[in-house]
Amino acid sequence: MPTLVSVPALAKEEDSFLAGVPDEYRHYFNGRSPVPFAKRHWEFAGEPASIPLARAFLDTCAATRDSEFRYVFALLGTELATNAIRHSRSGEDGQTFVLKVTRGPNGLTLACRDNGRPTSAPSGEGGPLSAGPLAGDRLTAENGRGLALVDSFASAWGDNGHPSIRKVWFHLAYDLTGSSWPAA
Repeated sequence: MPTLVSVPALAKEEDSFLAGVPDEYRHYFNGRSPVPFAKRHWEFAGEPASIPLARAFLDTCAATRDSEFRYVFALLGTELATNAIRHSRSGEDGQTFVLKVTRGPNGLTLACRDNGRPTSAPSGEGGPLSAGPLAGDRLTAENGRGLALVDSFASAWGDNGHPSIRKVWFHLAYDLTGSSWPAA
Protein backbone atom coordinates (compact mmCIF):
# COMPACT_ATOMS: atom_id res chain seq x y z
CA MET A 1 0.00 0.00 0.00
CA PRO A 2 1.44 3.41 -0.96
CA THR A 3 2.47 5.81 1.74
CA LEU A 4 0.66 9.12 1.77
CA VAL A 5 2.72 12.24 2.10
CA SER A 6 1.22 15.00 4.19
CA VAL A 7 0.36 18.19 2.36
CA PRO A 8 1.29 21.44 4.10
CA ALA A 9 -1.67 23.46 5.32
CA LEU A 10 -2.68 26.27 2.96
CA ALA A 11 -3.39 28.55 5.90
CA LYS A 12 0.34 28.87 6.65
CA GLU A 13 1.11 29.82 3.05
CA GLU A 14 -1.79 32.27 3.02
CA ASP A 15 -0.61 33.80 6.29
CA SER A 16 2.84 34.53 4.86
CA PHE A 17 1.32 35.87 1.63
CA LEU A 18 -0.98 38.18 3.59
CA ALA A 19 1.52 39.14 6.29
CA GLY A 20 0.79 42.67 7.40
CA VAL A 21 -2.78 42.68 6.07
CA PRO A 22 -5.25 43.19 8.94
CA ASP A 23 -7.88 40.45 9.25
CA GLU A 24 -10.73 42.85 8.39
CA TYR A 25 -9.15 43.52 4.95
CA ARG A 26 -8.14 40.00 3.94
CA HIS A 27 -11.27 39.69 1.78
CA TYR A 28 -9.57 42.23 -0.56
CA PHE A 29 -7.17 39.46 -1.58
CA ASN A 30 -9.08 36.15 -1.46
CA GLY A 31 -9.95 35.82 -5.17
CA ARG A 32 -13.65 35.34 -4.47
CA SER A 33 -16.61 37.53 -5.33
CA PRO A 34 -15.94 40.69 -3.41
CA VAL A 35 -18.12 42.48 -0.96
CA PRO A 36 -19.94 44.97 -3.22
CA PHE A 37 -17.88 48.12 -3.67
CA ALA A 38 -17.82 51.28 -5.76
CA LYS A 39 -14.18 52.10 -4.98
CA ARG A 40 -11.47 50.06 -3.33
CA HIS A 41 -7.81 50.94 -2.81
CA TRP A 42 -4.73 49.54 -1.15
CA GLU A 43 -1.26 50.91 -0.45
CA PHE A 44 1.49 48.42 -1.27
CA ALA A 45 5.14 48.38 -0.25
CA GLY A 46 7.27 49.45 -3.20
CA GLU A 47 9.14 46.18 -3.54
CA PRO A 48 8.89 43.26 -5.96
CA ALA A 49 7.57 40.99 -3.18
CA SER A 50 4.35 43.09 -3.27
CA ILE A 51 3.46 42.08 -6.83
CA PRO A 52 1.72 38.77 -5.91
CA LEU A 53 -0.37 40.63 -3.33
CA ALA A 54 -1.21 43.31 -5.92
CA ARG A 55 -2.25 40.58 -8.37
CA ALA A 56 -4.49 38.98 -5.73
CA PHE A 57 -6.06 42.39 -5.02
CA LEU A 58 -6.74 42.98 -8.73
CA ASP A 59 -8.10 39.48 -9.27
CA THR A 60 -10.42 39.83 -6.28
CA CYS A 61 -11.70 43.23 -7.50
CA ALA A 62 -12.64 41.59 -10.81
CA ALA A 63 -13.90 38.32 -9.27
CA THR A 64 -17.50 38.75 -10.44
CA ARG A 65 -16.43 38.91 -14.10
CA ASP A 66 -15.51 36.09 -16.50
CA SER A 67 -12.03 34.56 -16.49
CA GLU A 68 -10.91 36.42 -19.63
CA PHE A 69 -11.77 39.82 -18.15
CA ARG A 70 -10.13 38.88 -14.84
CA TYR A 71 -6.96 37.81 -16.60
CA VAL A 72 -6.63 40.98 -18.69
CA PHE A 73 -7.50 43.26 -15.75
CA ALA A 74 -4.93 41.58 -13.47
CA LEU A 75 -2.30 41.55 -16.24
CA LEU A 76 -2.62 45.27 -16.97
CA GLY A 77 -2.81 46.21 -13.29
CA THR A 78 0.28 44.16 -12.52
CA GLU A 79 2.12 45.97 -15.31
CA LEU A 80 1.27 49.34 -13.74
CA ALA A 81 2.34 48.11 -10.29
CA THR A 82 5.62 46.77 -11.69
CA ASN A 83 6.27 50.08 -13.46
CA ALA A 84 5.66 51.96 -10.20
CA ILE A 85 8.35 49.86 -8.51
CA ARG A 86 10.85 49.85 -11.37
CA HIS A 87 10.53 53.37 -12.72
CA SER A 88 9.54 55.63 -9.83
CA ARG A 89 10.54 56.66 -6.33
CA SER A 90 8.01 54.08 -5.12
CA GLY A 91 10.66 51.41 -5.71
CA GLU A 92 13.14 53.04 -3.32
CA ASP A 93 13.58 51.85 0.28
CA GLY A 94 10.53 52.42 2.44
CA GLN A 95 8.36 53.82 -0.39
CA THR A 96 4.89 52.70 -1.50
CA PHE A 97 2.43 52.81 -4.39
CA VAL A 98 -1.37 52.77 -4.35
CA LEU A 99 -3.81 50.83 -6.54
CA LYS A 100 -7.37 52.20 -6.64
CA VAL A 101 -10.15 50.32 -8.44
CA THR A 102 -13.41 52.06 -9.33
CA ARG A 103 -16.36 49.93 -10.39
CA GLY A 104 -18.57 51.57 -13.00
CA PRO A 105 -21.64 50.39 -14.89
CA ASN A 106 -19.55 49.52 -17.98
CA GLY A 107 -16.23 48.38 -16.53
CA LEU A 108 -13.48 48.72 -13.97
CA THR A 109 -11.00 51.60 -13.83
CA LEU A 110 -7.65 51.17 -12.13
CA ALA A 111 -5.45 54.08 -11.08
CA CYS A 112 -1.89 53.43 -9.93
CA ARG A 113 -0.34 56.28 -7.94
CA ASP A 114 3.41 56.19 -7.53
CA ASN A 115 5.82 58.61 -5.91
CA GLY A 116 7.13 60.11 -9.14
CA ARG A 117 10.58 60.44 -10.65
CA PRO A 118 13.26 58.42 -8.85
CA THR A 119 15.80 60.49 -6.94
CA SER A 120 18.61 58.79 -8.88
CA ALA A 121 17.01 59.28 -12.34
CA PRO A 122 18.91 61.33 -14.91
CA SER A 123 17.10 64.44 -16.10
CA GLY A 124 14.25 63.56 -18.44
CA GLU A 125 13.98 59.95 -17.24
CA GLY A 126 10.95 58.95 -15.20
CA GLY A 127 9.09 62.10 -16.21
CA PRO A 128 5.58 62.42 -17.56
CA LEU A 129 4.24 59.54 -19.58
CA SER A 130 2.54 59.83 -22.89
CA ALA A 131 -0.89 58.32 -23.35
CA GLY A 132 -0.43 58.41 -27.11
CA PRO A 133 -0.07 55.32 -29.29
CA LEU A 134 3.01 53.19 -28.71
CA ALA A 135 4.92 51.41 -31.47
CA GLY A 136 3.40 48.01 -32.32
CA ASP A 137 6.74 46.19 -32.11
CA ARG A 138 6.93 47.04 -28.40
CA LEU A 139 4.57 44.10 -27.68
CA THR A 140 7.19 41.62 -28.86
CA ALA A 141 10.19 43.32 -27.24
CA GLU A 142 11.96 41.60 -24.35
CA ASN A 143 11.75 44.68 -22.12
CA GLY A 144 9.64 47.80 -21.94
CA ARG A 145 6.39 46.38 -23.21
CA GLY A 146 4.24 47.08 -20.12
CA LEU A 147 2.68 50.31 -21.38
CA ALA A 148 2.38 48.84 -24.87
CA LEU A 149 0.23 46.08 -23.33
CA VAL A 150 -1.87 48.68 -21.53
CA ASP A 151 -2.19 50.71 -24.74
CA SER A 152 -3.27 47.66 -26.70
CA PHE A 153 -5.49 45.80 -24.23
CA ALA A 154 -7.15 48.55 -22.16
CA SER A 155 -10.34 50.18 -23.40
CA ALA A 156 -8.77 53.56 -22.53
CA TRP A 157 -5.79 54.77 -20.52
CA GLY A 158 -3.85 57.85 -19.55
CA ASP A 159 -1.83 59.60 -16.90
CA ASN A 160 -1.88 62.85 -14.97
CA GLY A 161 1.29 64.17 -16.64
CA HIS A 162 3.04 65.04 -13.36
CA PRO A 163 6.58 63.81 -12.70
CA SER A 164 5.89 63.76 -8.94
CA ILE A 165 2.98 61.85 -7.44
CA ARG A 166 2.22 60.32 -10.81
CA LYS A 167 -1.08 58.57 -11.54
CA VAL A 168 -1.42 56.18 -14.46
CA TRP A 169 -4.89 54.77 -15.08
CA PHE A 170 -6.73 52.45 -17.40
CA HIS A 171 -10.34 51.50 -17.96
CA LEU A 172 -11.33 48.02 -19.06
CA ALA A 173 -14.88 47.58 -20.34
CA TYR A 174 -16.63 44.46 -19.05
CA ASP A 175 -17.21 43.32 -22.64
CA LEU A 176 -13.60 44.32 -23.58
CA THR A 177 -14.87 47.00 -26.00
CA GLY A 178 -11.95 49.09 -27.25
CA SER A 179 -9.46 46.37 -26.34
CA SER A 180 -7.47 44.41 -28.90
CA TRP A 181 -7.47 41.44 -26.50
CA PRO A 182 -9.96 39.26 -28.40
CA ALA A 183 -8.01 39.79 -31.62
CA ALA A 184 -4.59 39.21 -30.05
